[in-house]
Amino acid sequence: MKVAAIQMVSVSNPDTNLQTAKRLLQEAKSAGADLAVLPEYWSIMGLRDTDKVAFAEESGNGVLQNFLQQMARELQMMIIGGTIPLKSTDSNKIYNACLVFDRSGTQIARYDKIHLFGFTNGDESYQESNTIQEGNDIVSFDSAIDGIGKIGLGICYDLRFPELFRNMGPCNLLVLPAAFTYTTGQAHWEILLRARAIENQCYVLASAQGGTHESGRRTWGHSMLIDPWGKILNCLEEGEGVVVAELDMDAMQKIRSNLPALKHRRFTC
Repeated sequence: MKVAAIQMVSVSNPDTNLQTAKRLLQEAKSAGADLAVLPEYWSIMGLRDTDKVAFAEESGNGVLQNFLQQMARELQMMIIGGTIPLKSTDSNKIYNACLVFDRSGTQIARYDKIHLFGFTNGDESYQESNTIQEGNDIVSFDSAIDGIGKIGLGICYDLRFPELFRNMGPCNLLVLPAAFTYTTGQAHWEILLRARAIENQCYVLASAQGGTHESGRRTWGHSMLIDPWGKILNCLEEGEGVVVAELDMDAMQKIRSNLPALKHRRFTC
């Protein structure tokens, strides 16, 4: 079973990003992937944080949602659509939403980013709560794809909160679209991803932005697939492209059998 992480260096023009995403999704399918994940903010990385608000869509209708649905149907591939901006109850904020479409193009899951990134280091400053409405629901779902099973969803900053993933229950695959900054990514991205894989004894597929954007913001990249033992199976450091690797569920079950850490948890103490 092959899965793919799409890495992009998204720009401020959504039409350009749609063309790039289509080409990379087609490349993932050609490489044999049955599931592909787009990065966070794949549809727009604006010159200002507020730019994405102008492109927010109503849930269930819009150019970005139609694109994801159509690509899933055309490619006969499950697509986890990174994140797109969906309208919230606050006209100045959006939901940073991850939508999942099955091979028929049917939306089967939606996750709204729960943890909102805030970071200040000299001139470098980010405050997602200024433009994003936080979600409230933890989301995992049965993929209905042989060889994958239950998938849990997180987005970028969620990676720093291990309790989120543990509250999903046992998953075979955790998926994390992201746009980690270069500063925090260089320090923490890989080690946090590998920790989530090891402690949950599952695969982790991370799809990232990876390069310098029009605004001058630089993202870390390093999209990768990590196995349940914490081994990196494939990685793209920087620039746009596709990371493809295989899931081996027999190997995962062997790890869980040899070291049954998930069964050793004692929450009643």
